[in-house]
Order: sequence, then structure tokens, then C-alpha cells
Amino acid sequence: MKINLLKYTEKPETMVAVAARLCYSPVGVSELLDELGEKKVNKLVRFVIKSGHLSTTEHICFTFAIEGVSRALTHQLVRHRVASYNQQSQRYVSFKDKFEYIIPPEIERDSDIKDEYNNLIKNTHKLYKKFLDKGIEPEDARYLLPNASETKIIVTMNGRELLHFFTVRCCNRAQWEIRKMAIDMLKQVKKVAPIVFEKAGPNCLRGPCPEGKFKCENPPKADDFKA
Repeated sequence: MKINLLKYTEKPETMVAVAARLCYSPVGVSELLDELGEKKVNKLVRFVIKSGHLSTTEHICFTFAIEGVSRALTHQLVRHRVASYNQQSQRYVSFKDKFEYIIPPEIERDSDIKDEYNNLIKNTHKLYKKFLDKGIEPEDARYLLPNASETKIIVTMNGRELLHFFTVRCCNRAQWEIRKMAIDMLKQVKKVAPIVFEKAGPNCLRGPCPEGKFKCENPPKADDFKA
């Protein structure tokens, strides 16, 4: 798995602070930029996040390049609708000569199961190549490819959606692969917007777990998400 923060809004926390102040200010943006120093920005952003006035965080965006993940992961990822996605196509990209796939850790740990898993996927790939050789269009041959198929995707989310994403996907109850990705993403955005994402992560970092009888035995700690 490889996650790379490609691009983000310049001075994201200043942007959040200016958006917050503008709502109550008689002066314009340029004047607000002049008067908002680092201490004022940090104080205001913390207040905005704590108060739940998260519309201001919609003005900042973060773009990630994600590689080495499964189609099982991206099917979960695109359920987060307030985002933009472009994914490697199985229709226009041929996997005849090179087909990579993800092996879950639980399968990796059992040598017998792992062998069966690898053999099944290799046989599936052979059939995929046979279909292509017989003239079956890639858009139809791809129906054979499993959820384990490695894929690449570019994702852009605004700050508010990321805060929600981290709440849901950094939780111990999230599926292992998307949780691993979400934690990596969180650590990266904390480096460029540390105040906005200061308390980002699962609900249990900020209060009682809302999962009821489904809550985990060993909840994560804030240190697990340090940049």
C-alpha cells in the first residue's frame, strides 16, 4: 500500500480561520488575512472544530494518490460521496501480462490457505488471459477479476468529509485494509493541517464509543494517529 498526499489547499488553517471570521466581520478577506497571525488562526480553528461549525473546513481540499490497494477497499472508499475519484480502469487497462493482487494478513498467516488462495487467483488470471486471446473484450473479461485485484485511485476530499471519513474508517471496527489506509492519510494531513485534524479519528478519542454492544475491547489511543 502506498499513499501520497499529492496536493492540498495552501495554508489550509488560515483558510478555515478566514472563512469563520468573515461571517461576523465588517471588513473583507484581505484585511482579515493581514490581522490573523498564527496564534489567532490556531485559536479560531480549534474553536470552530470544537463548536462543530465545520462548513468552514469545506473550503480546504486534499488530494491523495493511492496505490497497492484492492478493489474491495475502493468499493468501500467510493461510498464516501462528497469526494472526487478517478480509478485505474479494468476496461481500458489490460492485465494480461501483469496482474497483481492483495493478500489479506489472515490468509498470509496460514500457509495452506495462502496456497489455495494464490492458486485460485492464478487460475482465474489464466482464464482471463484465455478470454482475451479468444477475442473477448476486456470490458467483459474483467468480470472474472476478483475483489483482491490491485488498483490505483486518485481521491480528493474536503476537510469536512475527511473528518467524517477518519471518524468512520479509523475505528477498530472498520475493515483492516481501509483502516490502514485511513490512518496513513490522517498522519499525512496532520503534517499540513495539525490543528484541523488535531482530534480527528474514531469517536472514542473524543468521548464515549457510540457502537454500543459492538464496541471493541481495546480502543485505539491518540498516539496511534500521531503524524
